[in-house]
Amino acid sequence: MASKRVFVVFILPVIFSIAFGSAVMGDILQEPDRELNMIPSMSFSGGSHGSSHDSEIEIVGLSKSYSTSQPVEISVQVSDSNFDCGDLYVTIYSGKDVVTQGGFFEQCFDAKNELIPIGEKFSKVVDTTGSYKIVAEMISKDLKNISISEEFTVK
Repeated sequence: MASKRVFVVFILPVIFSIAFGSAVMGDILQEPDRELNMIPSMSFSGGSHGSSHDSEIEIVGLSKSYSTSQPVEISVQVSDSNFDCGDLYVTIYSGKDVVTQGGFFEQCFDAKNELIPIGEKFSKVVDTTGSYKIVAEMISKDLKNISISEEFTVK
């Protein structure tokens, strides 16, 4: 009697959930222009890493060295026409640890090639000496992204 209750209460809902979820997922994936992308933040569509003048995204105004009282101030320039509107995230890492992050949402700079964030700069003071990596990532409205990373030191 107890094993019947365990089956009805615990196992049967799991079976129904898996069956229902599979049916819904199968139906959704049959629609045109649908794809299964389990990790969208890991897919870089034409993204570039490192500093290059030919890249689609570029960090502007980054020095190679800062003092502990001097703010790290940067802007970003995006030349890829697929990214004329989107969200900009700027993150500073020390190793794998995030030191600081800034998000600038709905940055629309169109064909003018304006520097983003529009009307301001990313500005953060890093008050601990060491080597750091700054990553700028632009995510379009259709969840495509490009990013660039550069390194600097704080003395």
